[in-house]
Amino acid sequence: MDISEFLKRPSGAHDSKPIVFDLSIEDHRTQVTVLASTHAIQHISDDYTEQLKEYFQVQNPSKVYTPEFSALFDAYLKNIEAQTPLWQHGRWVYFPWNSTIVHILEESAFLEVRTARNKNLITTEEQNKYYNATIGIAGQSVGHAVVMAIALQGGGKHWRIADHDALALSNTNRIRVGVENLGLPKVVMTARQIYTTNPYATVEIFSDGLTPENIESFFISSNAGPKLDIVVDEIDNLAVKFLIREQARKHKLAVVMAADNGDNAVVDIERYDIDPTTQFFHGRMGEVSFEMLSTLDKFGIGKMITKHVGPENVTERMQQSLLEMGKTIVSWPQLGGAALINGAAVAYCVRKILNGQPLESNRALISLDEKLTPEYNSPEQVAYRTKIADDFRKIFGL
Repeated sequence: MDISEFLKRPSGAHDSKPIVFDLSIEDHRTQVTVLASTHAIQHISDDYTEQLKEYFQVQNPSKVYTPEFSALFDAYLKNIEAQTPLWQHGRWVYFPWNSTIVHILEESAFLEVRTARNKNLITTEEQNKYYNATIGIAGQSVGHAVVMAIALQGGGKHWRIADHDALALSNTNRIRVGVENLGLPKVVMTARQIYTTNPYATVEIFSDGLTPENIESFFISSNAGPKLDIVVDEIDNLAVKFLIREQARKHKLAVVMAADNGDNAVVDIERYDIDPTTQFFHGRMGEVSFEMLSTLDKFGIGKMITKHVGPENVTERMQQSLLEMGKTIVSWPQLGGAALINGAAVAYCVRKILNGQPLESNRALISLDEKLTPEYNSPEQVAYRTKIADDFRKIFGL
């Protein structure tokens, strides 16, 4: 074998959706037999008995710590096996991208066990609303952290995700994936992680990102899927951000957006679901239009972003870094820790909005610097930050 030629082989199609089998159905057994005989299945994961044990615990919490629990569970398991062979119970999920088949509980039991440790930080009613929502997330950098935070908490059975980029090595300082995903479209990478967290999810991907031509179908689905219940904006393109808000206003949906700022987060919430007259970006950018934002050069984009975030909110090192773009650094800096903070914060906002609970309707600053840096709020430090913010404001003519 010529190893150099072998390594040039294309990887083939980017599978992003698993196949769920019910092996009590003959046709499904036939399909899995074919996968096995053609060596498409290379790995098998089956801890189904342990999953059943957890499900039995969740159903019988008062029995878990009693002496008779083991006997009760053994009787429960024996009853199941008397009716159906265990390998035909539940579901088997085949993940084509890693040649693995996994034995899991059927959906309702799966969800109940997966979210059992959420109770009662999240109530059953809240969990159901969170789970059955259709969530749109544009942008898969900070957006990826948002997806995973929501999915981990048992939110979002239905997803619509958009991004036009492929995963690059420099992205992996803030996106929790392995190097085997390099070159993969970010939407495929994210869809795979959603499905491996919840194989019963449905994910519609927009691999061209959002454009004037497809943004309507992002909100209402071109595949007869459900309309969005909420949208998260984590894209860089200011003009497309404007289009997102146009659609959100039209469909009366809330928009949540978070930006990393050094080690900190700036979370913006626009409640077009409550007040469709809400100004885009809460008016922080002034009077803007799609056309105007589309024609901004690099300096104009930097000025507009600074205007939106507020010079007083930009950390000193972020200010310094922004001024070094194209000189000593390639792009604006982003940290993995800040992405995780943003993800957790946006997931919190999404859950609150979907459940109709009280929430800040404008902006929240989440600052590790403020909480953990000694003397952060001393008069000297406040005066110093005011001065450097004023200097930064002058650079952009704000």
